[in-house]
Amino acid sequence: MAAFWQSFLSMIKKMTIFDFIDILVVAVLIYVAYKFIRERRASKLAFGVIMLILIEILSILLKLRTVSFLMENLLQVGVIALIIVFQPELRTALEKVGGVREFITPVGGAKDSKQMNECIEMICNAVCDMSLDKTGALIVFERSTKLGDTIGSGTLVNADISSNLIKTIFFKNSPLHDGAIIIRDCRIYSAKCMLPLTKNTQIDKEFATRHRAAIGMSENSDAVVVVVSEQTGVISIAVEGELKRNYDYRTLYNELVHYLVQTPSVTKERHSKKKKNNTSDADDGN
Repeated sequence: MAAFWQSFLSMIKKMTIFDFIDILVVAVLIYVAYKFIRERRASKLAFGVIMLILIEILSILLKLRTVSFLMENLLQVGVIALIIVFQPELRTALEKVGGVREFITPVGGAKDSKQMNECIEMICNAVCDMSLDKTGALIVFERSTKLGDTIGSGTLVNADISSNLIKTIFFKNSPLHDGAIIIRDCRIYSAKCMLPLTKNTQIDKEFATRHRAAIGMSENSDAVVVVVSEQTGVISIAVEGELKRNYDYRTLYNELVHYLVQTPSVTKERHSKKKKNNTSDADDGN
């Protein structure tokens, strides 16, 4: 034991600052990979892969030649299988790595935080009004991941944001109400867009297609999706595969500023009495 500690201390003394940086980077990568896998459906598959690797190691240590031969060939073929099985997760991970620029430039291409704050305010007004009327709505904020494929599935609008225009689009007799609108560069860029449904089987069965589409969109990109329930009027936000519910004007505004504005301004409290009533309506509908 003394020899081990002596050898360990000797190795530590020989380490340079670059060795410590190397260890720190590897530790961070392992932690990020663990956190990324743990929060997704891939966690169970990852556990199964770890078990196969442990069996392979044990078979080598115990000299189980047949088991070792089978596991070695299984793991070789399994690499290709893993790429196929983990394709959605790998795509999401690469998109997150490529989305580092969102921390450097304003989200969604907005010219400044003031412009984005004004857009958020108008959208919050429209969303709260639709919540009171129980008008279903899906609003997608494009961030660093471009949504060209999703935009192509809808109708190009490319109009300035206004509360009345949003409410008109989602009015039940409107030809554009079925689907989502995409917000790009503080403009209503496209409407009637079809979003990918989530494949997560753990989602509560009470969520219908609109909410599943919002979650699916947030799983496949870094977009922020606002949902208004047609049945209850409850306002929700889907981000990174998670759905948060029961927003009113103030909390919705704060949340959108948090996700979409680089230098958030002081939260605006200018919501009318009917916006306050929306809180109790949303809670009752939950």
